[in-house]
Amino acid sequence: MRRTAGLRIVAVCALALSAGCSGGGGSGGGDEPSGAQRSSAAAPSPSAAPAKGSVKVVRTLTTGLDSPWGLAPLSGGDLLVSSRDTGKILRIDGDSGKKTEVGTVPGVEPGGEGGLLGLAVPPDGAEAGKMVYAYFTSASDNRIVRMLYDPAKEPGDQLGAPDTILKGIPRGRIHNGGRIAFGPDKMLYAGTGESGDGGLAQDKKSLGGKILRMTPEGEPAGHGSPDPGSVVYSWGHRNVQGLDWDRGKRLWASEFGQDTWDELNLIEPGGNYGWPDAEGRSDDKRFENPVEQWRTDEASPSGLAVAAGSVWMAGLRGERLWRIPLEGGEPAAAPQAFLKGKYGRLRTVVADRSSGGGHGLWLVTSETDGRGSPEKGDDRILRLEVR
Repeated sequence: MRRTAGLRIVAVCALALSAGCSGGGGSGGGDEPSGAQRSSAAAPSPSAAPAKGSVKVVRTLTTGLDSPWGLAPLSGGDLLVSSRDTGKILRIDGDSGKKTEVGTVPGVEPGGEGGLLGLAVPPDGAEAGKMVYAYFTSASDNRIVRMLYDPAKEPGDQLGAPDTILKGIPRGRIHNGGRIAFGPDKMLYAGTGESGDGGLAQDKKSLGGKILRMTPEGEPAGHGSPDPGSVVYSWGHRNVQGLDWDRGKRLWASEFGQDTWDELNLIEPGGNYGWPDAEGRSDDKRFENPVEQWRTDEASPSGLAVAAGSVWMAGLRGERLWRIPLEGGEPAAAPQAFLKGKYGRLRTVVADRSSGGGHGLWLVTSETDGRGSPEKGDDRILRLEVR
């Protein structure tokens, strides 16, 4: 049985006139919020997600993964998963859970929070000839590469030589960022960390502590970016770990706090999110405030996905899955916590859109990352149905 922290959960809401509290939850149901909720939760608009949601663990797809980190669904329903510490990419059959080694990414230098991190595949075309993008820690920096993926080749030899599209992202024992994702504009986005040097987050010339936006070739994306000649999209971040978009094409990001507040942010192009001068909400008008914030022992957020009208945020130290129901660009009600302590540390959550309907999630545990307490079968990928 997983240990469960006996802590009272306090979910501090971002709007100045409202707050909501929720405790941890379990599979199939969340905890009742207590205290005053947002006014929008009392009388939600027809477009708002319901105040209460649900999570059902449908199945365990696969077990025995070594330090899994990034997850990229393929068009046919299978998954690619990265191993932070071994540098390997595995393909997981979406029906049977069978693991096939795709290959090892050369140049990965694992250590601390670094290694082979995020994966992404372009949202287009047939699987044959598809490029796989990877964010990893090298001996000198963090970088993004792309590799031709040919599943017709022998297992372990299905990756072409890496083509580096962006390098020079600061590396460190901590705060390497690592999440990459293609947006609805078909541009590639990356969340970076400040590598333990908080000043880099406020330095627009540094790639550390930023959200980056670039073409699939690694060039500045131009139109739609605050500086058309730069890949920097937003700044003032400590360690961005989750990226996804809602139906309105708004970008949401989860971020590790230091000692006080973890954050869920709605990203504005050119927005300054305050680190290291602000952690959580601030009265300083220079900074964008988080939409929601949590104590670090309740969250320590990693991956993030949008499904069923809500943001779903995986917690490492918090060992729970947070649901934040949306009404446009704001929460419709107080956050709910699910799966508290049942599967240990939760690293990555990705929407499963292969079956249609937008109510499925893939959830990756993270007990073999050196900070967990692995049990038999760890680490694993779970299939969830959410409402």
